[in-house]
Amino acid sequence: MTVAIENGRRQFDYWATVYKRTWKGTLVTSFLLPLLYLAAMGIGLGSFVDDNGSGALGGVSYLRYIAPGLLAATALQIAVGESTYPVMGGIKWQKFYFSMIATPLRPADVMYGQLAFIAFRVFTTCAVFVAIIAVFGGLGSPLGLLALPVALLVGMAAAAPVCAVATRLETDSGFAIIFRFGVLPASLFSGAFFPVSQLPDWIEWLAYVSPLWHAVELSRDLSLGTVSLLPALGNLAYLAAWFAVGTWLAVRGLTRRLIS
Repeated sequence: MTVAIENGRRQFDYWATVYKRTWKGTLVTSFLLPLLYLAAMGIGLGSFVDDNGSGALGGVSYLRYIAPGLLAATALQIAVGESTYPVMGGIKWQKFYFSMIATPLRPADVMYGQLAFIAFRVFTTCAVFVAIIAVFGGLGSPLGLLALPVALLVGMAAAAPVCAVATRLETDSGFAIIFRFGVLPASLFSGAFFPVSQLPDWIEWLAYVSPLWHAVELSRDLSLGTVSLLPALGNLAYLAAWFAVGTWLAVRGLTRRLIS
Protein backbone atom coordinates (compact mmCIF):
# COMPACT_ATOMS: atom_id res chain seq x y z
CA MET A 1 0.00 0.00 0.00
CA THR A 2 2.85 2.37 0.90
CA VAL A 3 4.57 1.62 -2.42
CA ALA A 4 1.39 2.35 -4.37
CA ILE A 5 0.98 5.70 -2.57
CA GLU A 6 4.59 6.66 -3.27
CA ASN A 7 4.27 5.70 -6.93
CA GLY A 8 1.10 7.75 -7.17
CA ARG A 9 2.87 10.75 -5.62
CA ARG A 10 5.68 10.52 -8.19
CA GLN A 11 3.19 10.45 -11.03
CA PHE A 12 1.21 13.36 -9.56
CA ASP A 13 4.32 15.52 -9.30
CA TYR A 14 5.22 14.92 -12.93
CA TRP A 15 1.79 15.52 -14.42
CA ALA A 16 1.14 18.54 -12.19
CA THR A 17 4.38 20.09 -13.46
CA VAL A 18 3.43 19.36 -17.07
CA TYR A 19 -0.01 20.90 -16.70
CA LYS A 20 1.31 24.03 -14.97
CA ARG A 21 3.40 24.67 -18.07
CA THR A 22 0.79 23.82 -20.69
CA TRP A 23 -2.65 24.69 -19.28
CA LYS A 24 -2.94 27.95 -21.21
CA GLY A 25 -2.78 26.03 -24.48
CA THR A 26 -5.92 24.09 -23.52
CA LEU A 27 -8.18 27.09 -22.88
CA VAL A 28 -9.49 27.42 -26.44
CA THR A 29 -10.02 23.75 -27.27
CA SER A 30 -11.23 22.71 -23.83
CA PHE A 31 -13.40 25.64 -22.77
CA LEU A 32 -14.04 28.24 -25.46
CA LEU A 33 -14.93 25.90 -28.33
CA PRO A 34 -17.54 23.92 -26.32
CA LEU A 35 -19.11 27.22 -25.28
CA LEU A 36 -19.30 28.47 -28.85
CA TYR A 37 -20.55 25.10 -30.09
CA LEU A 38 -23.32 25.01 -27.49
CA ALA A 39 -24.36 28.56 -28.36
CA ALA A 40 -24.34 27.89 -32.11
CA MET A 41 -26.08 24.51 -32.05
CA GLY A 42 -28.26 24.76 -28.98
CA ILE A 43 -29.41 28.36 -29.31
CA GLY A 44 -28.76 29.33 -32.93
CA LEU A 45 -29.84 26.15 -34.71
CA GLY A 46 -32.07 25.22 -31.80
CA SER A 47 -34.33 28.21 -32.38
CA PHE A 48 -35.13 26.95 -35.89
CA VAL A 49 -35.73 23.41 -34.65
CA ASP A 50 -38.02 24.60 -31.86
CA ASP A 51 -39.99 26.86 -34.21
CA ASN A 52 -40.78 23.87 -36.40
CA GLY A 53 -41.84 21.66 -33.54
CA SER A 54 -39.86 19.32 -31.31
CA GLY A 55 -42.15 16.31 -31.37
CA ALA A 56 -39.39 14.04 -32.66
CA LEU A 57 -37.29 15.05 -29.65
CA GLY A 58 -39.93 14.13 -27.12
CA GLY A 59 -41.23 17.66 -26.77
CA VAL A 60 -38.08 19.08 -25.17
CA SER A 61 -36.19 22.08 -26.51
CA TYR A 62 -33.29 21.37 -28.84
CA LEU A 63 -30.90 23.00 -26.38
CA ARG A 64 -31.87 20.60 -23.63
CA TYR A 65 -31.79 17.72 -26.10
CA ILE A 66 -28.27 18.24 -27.40
CA ALA A 67 -26.55 19.70 -24.32
CA PRO A 68 -25.98 16.28 -22.64
CA GLY A 69 -24.85 14.85 -25.98
CA LEU A 70 -22.37 17.67 -26.53
CA LEU A 71 -21.03 17.12 -23.02
CA ALA A 72 -20.43 13.42 -23.64
CA ALA A 73 -18.95 14.04 -27.10
CA THR A 74 -16.59 16.67 -25.68
CA ALA A 75 -15.42 14.22 -23.03
CA LEU A 76 -14.70 11.61 -25.68
CA GLN A 77 -12.83 14.05 -27.92
CA ILE A 78 -10.66 15.39 -25.10
CA ALA A 79 -9.88 11.86 -23.92
CA VAL A 80 -8.89 10.59 -27.36
CA GLY A 81 -6.74 13.65 -27.98
CA GLU A 82 -4.84 13.02 -24.73
CA SER A 83 -4.50 9.29 -25.49
CA THR A 84 -2.86 9.48 -28.89
CA TYR A 85 0.11 11.79 -29.48
CA PRO A 86 1.03 12.21 -25.78
CA VAL A 87 1.26 8.44 -25.34
CA MET A 88 3.32 7.94 -28.48
CA GLY A 89 5.49 10.87 -27.42
CA GLY A 90 6.28 9.13 -24.16
CA ILE A 91 7.39 6.04 -26.07
CA LYS A 92 8.91 7.30 -29.31
CA TRP A 93 9.72 11.02 -29.33
CA GLN A 94 10.28 12.47 -25.86
CA LYS A 95 10.66 8.98 -24.35
CA PHE A 96 9.82 10.15 -20.85
CA TYR A 97 8.20 6.80 -20.09
CA PHE A 98 11.66 5.23 -20.14
CA SER A 99 12.85 7.75 -17.58
CA MET A 100 9.89 6.89 -15.40
CA ILE A 101 10.59 3.16 -15.32
CA ALA A 102 14.23 3.90 -14.42
CA THR A 103 12.73 4.72 -11.01
CA PRO A 104 10.80 2.17 -8.92
CA LEU A 105 7.77 2.82 -11.15
CA ARG A 106 6.47 -0.13 -13.16
CA PRO A 107 5.04 0.22 -16.69
CA ALA A 108 1.62 -0.40 -15.13
CA ASP A 109 2.17 2.54 -12.76
CA VAL A 110 3.14 4.74 -15.70
CA MET A 111 -0.02 3.86 -17.59
CA TYR A 112 -2.20 4.36 -14.53
CA GLY A 113 -0.63 7.79 -14.11
CA GLN A 114 -1.29 8.64 -17.76
CA LEU A 115 -4.92 7.58 -17.43
CA ALA A 116 -5.28 9.54 -14.18
CA PHE A 117 -4.04 12.69 -15.93
CA ILE A 118 -6.47 12.10 -18.79
CA ALA A 119 -9.26 11.73 -16.22
CA PHE A 120 -8.22 15.06 -14.70
CA ARG A 121 -8.32 16.75 -18.11
CA VAL A 122 -11.72 15.30 -18.93
CA PHE A 123 -13.20 16.11 -15.54
CA THR A 124 -12.04 19.74 -15.40
CA THR A 125 -13.17 20.45 -18.96
CA CYS A 126 -16.56 18.83 -18.47
CA ALA A 127 -17.09 20.51 -15.09
CA VAL A 128 -16.80 23.90 -16.79
CA PHE A 129 -19.06 22.67 -19.60
CA VAL A 130 -21.74 21.54 -17.14
CA ALA A 131 -21.65 24.97 -15.52
CA ILE A 132 -22.08 26.59 -18.94
CA ILE A 133 -24.99 24.29 -19.75
CA ALA A 134 -26.66 25.21 -16.47
CA VAL A 135 -26.23 28.94 -17.17
CA PHE A 136 -27.78 28.51 -20.63
CA GLY A 137 -30.74 26.66 -19.11
CA GLY A 138 -29.82 23.32 -20.64
CA LEU A 139 -30.46 21.25 -17.51
CA GLY A 140 -34.03 20.11 -17.10
CA SER A 141 -33.46 18.41 -13.76
CA PRO A 142 -31.00 18.59 -10.84
CA LEU A 143 -30.08 15.01 -11.77
CA GLY A 144 -28.39 16.54 -14.81
CA LEU A 145 -25.40 17.32 -12.59
CA LEU A 146 -24.74 13.56 -12.53
CA ALA A 147 -23.99 13.80 -16.24
CA LEU A 148 -20.53 14.99 -15.16
CA PRO A 149 -19.38 11.59 -13.78
CA VAL A 150 -20.99 9.93 -16.81
CA ALA A 151 -18.92 12.18 -19.07
CA LEU A 152 -15.81 11.23 -17.10
CA LEU A 153 -16.64 7.54 -17.50
CA VAL A 154 -17.17 7.72 -21.25
CA GLY A 155 -13.95 9.69 -21.57
CA MET A 156 -12.04 6.93 -19.81
CA ALA A 157 -13.94 4.25 -21.73
CA ALA A 158 -12.50 5.81 -24.88
CA ALA A 159 -9.09 6.78 -23.49
CA ALA A 160 -8.06 3.34 -22.25
CA PRO A 161 -8.47 1.41 -25.54
CA VAL A 162 -6.98 4.30 -27.54
CA CYS A 163 -3.96 4.25 -25.21
CA ALA A 164 -3.72 0.54 -25.90
CA VAL A 165 -3.67 1.21 -29.64
CA ALA A 166 -1.11 4.01 -29.24
CA THR A 167 1.29 1.69 -27.41
CA ARG A 168 1.25 -0.68 -30.38
CA LEU A 169 1.66 1.81 -33.25
CA GLU A 170 5.05 2.54 -34.76
CA THR A 171 4.01 5.81 -36.44
CA ASP A 172 1.33 8.41 -35.80
CA SER A 173 -0.37 7.80 -39.15
CA GLY A 174 -2.81 5.46 -37.42
CA PHE A 175 -4.19 8.34 -35.36
CA ALA A 176 -5.79 9.85 -38.45
CA ILE A 177 -7.83 6.66 -38.83
CA ILE A 178 -8.95 6.88 -35.18
CA PHE A 179 -10.14 10.47 -35.58
CA ARG A 180 -11.69 10.11 -39.04
CA PHE A 181 -13.36 6.73 -38.67
CA GLY A 182 -13.83 6.60 -34.91
CA VAL A 183 -14.21 9.95 -33.19
CA LEU A 184 -15.95 11.87 -35.97
CA PRO A 185 -18.62 9.27 -36.86
CA ALA A 186 -19.25 8.55 -33.18
CA SER A 187 -19.75 12.24 -32.44
CA LEU A 188 -22.15 12.70 -35.33
CA PHE A 189 -24.13 9.46 -35.25
CA SER A 190 -24.39 8.45 -31.57
CA GLY A 191 -27.55 10.38 -30.79
CA ALA A 192 -25.99 13.63 -29.68
CA PHE A 193 -27.74 15.73 -32.36
CA PHE A 194 -30.72 13.60 -33.38
CA PRO A 195 -32.33 10.28 -32.39
CA VAL A 196 -30.42 7.31 -33.80
CA SER A 197 -33.78 5.80 -34.79
CA GLN A 198 -33.68 8.20 -37.73
CA LEU A 199 -30.59 6.47 -39.11
CA PRO A 200 -30.95 3.76 -41.79
CA ASP A 201 -31.55 0.34 -40.27
CA TRP A 202 -28.31 -1.08 -41.66
CA ILE A 203 -26.22 1.48 -39.76
CA GLU A 204 -28.36 2.13 -36.69
CA TRP A 205 -26.93 -0.85 -34.82
CA LEU A 206 -23.43 0.66 -35.05
CA ALA A 207 -24.58 3.54 -32.87
CA TYR A 208 -25.54 1.11 -30.11
CA VAL A 209 -22.06 -0.44 -30.18
CA SER A 210 -20.43 2.92 -29.57
CA PRO A 211 -19.78 3.75 -25.90
CA LEU A 212 -20.70 7.34 -26.72
CA TRP A 213 -24.32 6.39 -27.45
CA HIS A 214 -24.65 4.83 -24.00
CA ALA A 215 -23.19 7.95 -22.39
CA VAL A 216 -25.43 10.26 -24.41
CA GLU A 217 -28.55 8.28 -23.52
CA LEU A 218 -27.71 8.16 -19.82
CA SER A 219 -26.67 11.81 -19.65
CA ARG A 220 -29.83 12.91 -21.45
CA ASP A 221 -32.08 10.83 -19.21
CA LEU A 222 -30.41 12.33 -16.15
CA SER A 223 -30.62 15.85 -17.53
CA LEU A 224 -34.31 15.51 -18.36
CA GLY A 225 -35.15 13.63 -15.16
CA THR A 226 -36.42 10.57 -17.06
CA VAL A 227 -33.75 8.07 -15.99
CA SER A 228 -34.71 4.44 -15.31
CA LEU A 229 -32.65 2.18 -13.07
CA LEU A 230 -32.08 -0.90 -15.26
CA PRO A 231 -31.19 0.93 -18.49
CA ALA A 232 -28.91 3.24 -16.49
CA LEU A 233 -27.10 0.29 -14.91
CA GLY A 234 -26.74 -1.35 -18.32
CA ASN A 235 -25.20 1.80 -19.80
CA LEU A 236 -22.81 2.15 -16.85
CA ALA A 237 -21.78 -1.49 -17.06
CA TYR A 238 -21.07 -1.18 -20.79
CA LEU A 239 -18.90 1.90 -20.29
CA ALA A 240 -17.08 0.31 -17.34
CA ALA A 241 -16.34 -2.79 -19.44
CA TRP A 242 -14.73 -0.66 -22.16
CA PHE A 243 -12.60 1.07 -19.55
CA ALA A 244 -11.56 -2.13 -17.77
CA VAL A 245 -10.64 -4.07 -20.90
CA GLY A 246 -8.96 -1.05 -22.44
CA THR A 247 -6.85 -0.46 -19.32
CA TRP A 248 -5.74 -4.09 -19.27
CA LEU A 249 -4.71 -3.91 -22.94
CA ALA A 250 -2.99 -0.55 -22.44
CA VAL A 251 -0.89 -1.88 -19.54
CA ARG A 252 0.09 -4.94 -21.56
CA GLY A 253 0.97 -2.83 -24.60
CA LEU A 254 3.09 -0.35 -22.65
CA THR A 255 4.87 -3.11 -20.74
CA ARG A 256 5.78 -4.79 -24.02
CA ARG A 257 7.12 -1.56 -25.53
CA LEU A 258 9.15 -0.49 -22.50
CA ILE A 259 10.55 -3.83 -21.35
CA SER A 260 11.19 -5.65 -24.64
